[in-house]
Order: sequence, then structure tokens, then C-alpha cells
Amino acid sequence: MQCDAAPFVTAVPWPALLIRANERIEAANEPALKLLGTGIEGRHFITALRQPMLIEAIEASLTDAKPRKSEYLTNDGQQDTTYKVSVRFVESTPEPAVLVCFEDVTAFEQAGQMRRDFVANVSHELRTPLTALIGFIETLKGPARDDAGARMRFLDIMDDESKRMNRLVGDLLSLSRVEAEERVRPTEIMSPADVIRTTAHSLNALAKDSGVELKTDLPDADVSIVGDRDQIRQVLNNLAENAIKYSGAGSVVTLSLTGPTYEPRLRSQAVRLIVCDTGQGIDAHHIPRLTERFYRVDSHRSREMGGTGLGLAIVKHIVNRHRGRLEVVSEKGRGTCFTVILPVN
Repeated sequence: MQCDAAPFVTAVPWPALLIRANERIEAANEPALKLLGTGIEGRHFITALRQPMLIEAIEASLTDAKPRKSEYLTNDGQQDTTYKVSVRFVESTPEPAVLVCFEDVTAFEQAGQMRRDFVANVSHELRTPLTALIGFIETLKGPARDDAGARMRFLDIMDDESKRMNRLVGDLLSLSRVEAEERVRPTEIMSPADVIRTTAHSLNALAKDSGVELKTDLPDADVSIVGDRDQIRQVLNNLAENAIKYSGAGSVVTLSLTGPTYEPRLRSQAVRLIVCDTGQGIDAHHIPRLTERFYRVDSHRSREMGGTGLGLAIVKHIVNRHRGRLEVVSEKGRGTCFTVILPVN
């Protein structure tokens, strides 16, 4: 390593290499050694990089002294990572060189992919009811114009599909609001027990219609926490409604409250709001993805039940806003428990 090159490359905050006109790596800083491996100094740069587009960019810059941009794709052992690479010509002695810098843009790439997936999912979710509505409208204007029986049947289906779209738009707006407020800590003093009672009362009719027994288990002493009452109600309503709809007739859904006790994960006193059912349970491989937007364990059944696939994503963002944790425990054939852990203050 040349003494004049080492401090220059070491000062660069990103992974960086200095490659001389002889195509040898003269200097590499510590981040570059972590990225590309130790022992690369003195080697031909092709043996260290091995990606054709980047190699072509370096060779071209060494030839015409013009700046170039490229990409470097690798894997850190947990996920694929993407680096934006800048190649800049350097006039130096004893011979010219290029400075190659690697900027980690994995997070930006993932955010872009999430946006693309989100748009694609929303388009897909809206296309199905829209297609149905367009088809029935065309039929009612044509062959079924004078068929009273078909007209009423089609109008009922159109009513269901329009309500489905309305639920989707409502959940999208709700998701947008909770994401916008996620970094704003709530300040209201509220009683989680009162919210559980209100939620259970509002869902009694749904539980009876579904053949589900809905119970509450609350402590004798009242507990207060700092939280957004409406959002905590939204969380409990979503979890309890899902439990009622998907656990099946004959099951029991219990809404309970425990604490406050010290929670090591939160490093503070916290309460637990628990929604348990005795339904069929959820396979273990589904659990890590439950809070993803539009993820469904059973897509067909979820749509039949009127689900939009956004409810648990909304729950996740509300829990994050309250600096809490969401835990899911399920055993196939024995039910599922969703636990929301919320700090007291």
C-alpha cells in the first residue's frame, strides 16, 4: 500500500477502493475489506469484484478518465443487498487511478419494491369487484333488462361488491392516518378495561350470529395507561372481529386484561390486552407475515368474510405508535392468542 493512498481512502465513510492504472487494488478501507474480504490489496480488481457491469465501468474510467456509475449486488447472509457504485478518475502519482465507492441503497430498493407491491396489490384488490360491477351493469343493460329475478340477484351482488370496495378504501385511509401519526406519541389517559367492555358489547351481535361465545376477563382494580382510546379500540375490534369470524361456530373468544407488571422487552411497567380463541389455529409459517399488507392465511375465505388484508397491518402501526409489542401464539387445532403489550406511561 502506498502511504499517500492509504489515508485518502481510509477517510471515505463508505466502502472504498483505489485501483491503479495497472488494474491492481492499491488501497481498501475497513468497510471495503468487510464487504469484499481481507487480502484484496495488491490483487487484480477483477478477482475481487467479479461483476461484469462494474468491471466494465472501472475499465472504461481508467481508459477515458470519465466518471461512471454502476451497481454491486451481494448478500450479507440474511438478505440480498444492493450498492450504488461511483467510479471517479484520480490524477495521482506514480500513475493515475480510479476511486471506487460503494453506497448501500438496500433500504431504498426495498422501499421502492414495497411501493410497487402495494400499488399492485391495491390494483388487484380493486380490479375484482370493479370487473364484477362492470359485467353486471352490462348484463342489466342488455340480456337481463326485463328479467326482474335476475335484476334483483345481480343488484344484491353489486351491493356486496361496492361495499367491499368501500371497506378497502376505508382501510387504506385508516392505514394512511395511523402511519402518519406513528411517530406522535399519544397523551390521553385511558382505561383499557373500559375499551374491552365497549368492544365486547359492540361485537355481541356478531358473535351470536356466528355461534361464538364471547367472554371478557378483567381485573378487579381499574388500570389507566397513556394511549389513544380510539386507536386501542380499533386494535381490539380488529383482533376480536377476526377471532369471531375465523374461529368457527362453537368456539370461545376471550378478551382479557392483565397487569400492570414489569415487561423486560419494554423496560417499563405495562399491561397486556389479550384476544384468544379456541378455533382451528394458524400454521406456524404464516405467523411472521400476518402483519404484512394484504397478506392472508386463506385468501378465498378472507374475501368471503369481507376482509381487506389490511387490518393487522393497521394494528401493527398503532401498537408501534404506543411503543408496544404485538405477540402471536397459535397451535393448530387449539386456537390462537394475540397479545398487545402496552406501556403504562
